[in-house]
Amino acid sequence: MFDGNKYRYDFQDAAAVLPVIMKAGPPIVLPWGRRESEDGSLPIGGWASLESIHNGEWDRWFARPVKLPITSFMEKNTKGVKHWFDIIEGQYIQGLVAREGQERRVYCVCIQADGSEPNDYSRWPRIIFAL
Repeated sequence: MFDGNKYRYDFQDAAAVLPVIMKAGPPIVLPWGRRESEDGSLPIGGWASLESIHNGEWDRWFARPVKLPITSFMEKNTKGVKHWFDIIEGQYIQGLVAREGQERRVYCVCIQADGSEPNDYSRWPRIIFAL
């Protein structure tokens, strides 16, 4: 639930949007990443690895860190099975907003999963705390 609306999307849904809290200004809703079928010049996909951010790969899109105030997320394990996970109140998924001209999209920041989970995930959203 965000701003009185309930959002529940799988990235494959072309209408997928995510709520975004930026450092300044009111919360907004932005398109979640870009699919191959969509026009635009921002990267294909809905995720940005923390390593790629640290390596400067997102700098050309003027990437800015944001908080994603969501209550749950879905990840597929390495066998392709979907699992939903709840977010604890006061925690957020870290996101980044990238832009090219008038195009703006939000991407979930992910870290490499450590493989200790019995379901084995290849990536995991980066969870941050409210300050």
